Amino acid sequence: MYIPAHFQIQELVPPDVFSERGELAITALDERLVRTLDQLRKAFGPCTVNDWVFGGQLTERCLRTQDCHHYKPFSQHSFGRAADCSFKNHTAEAVRKSVIASRSLFPYITFIEDGVSWFHFDVRNCERIQLWNPDTNESLFV
Repeated sequence: MYIPAHFQIQELVPPDVFSERGELAITALDERLVRTLDQLRKAFGPCTVNDWVFGGQLTERCLRTQDCHHYKPFSQHSFGRAADCSFKNHTAEAVRKSVIASRSLFPYITFIEDGVSWFHFDVRNCERIQLWNPDTNESLFV
C-alpha cells in the first residue's frame, strides 16, 4: 500500500468515506493515482484536490461514491483512478502542456481533460495520453 507523502487522506476522499474508513480510505484509491499526485505536487508545488478538511467546499475531486453529487458509475473518479487538481503557482493549461511534454516523468497518466480550469488526469487503462475536450467531446492521442 502506497501512502501519499504530500497529501492527507482527507484531501483525496469525501468526508463520509473518511468518517467510515479513516486512514484505510486510501485503499479505495488506485496506487498509480496516489503516486502520480505526489509526483505532480513535487513538480508543480502546492496543489488542492479536496479542501473540506481545511474548512473548504471541495469534496468530490478525487474519489466519488454513489452519495456524491457528481457520481457517474463509469467515471474514473468512481474507481479511484482520477483527480481534479488546482495548483497554486501554475494554471491548469500550463500543467497540461508540461505533463504532455514530459510524459516520462508521469508514466501513469493516460488521460487528461482539456479546456477546463482545473487539471483533470486519470490512470485508466488506455493508450497514453488521451486528451479529451468536454465542450467538443473530441479526443486525440498525444
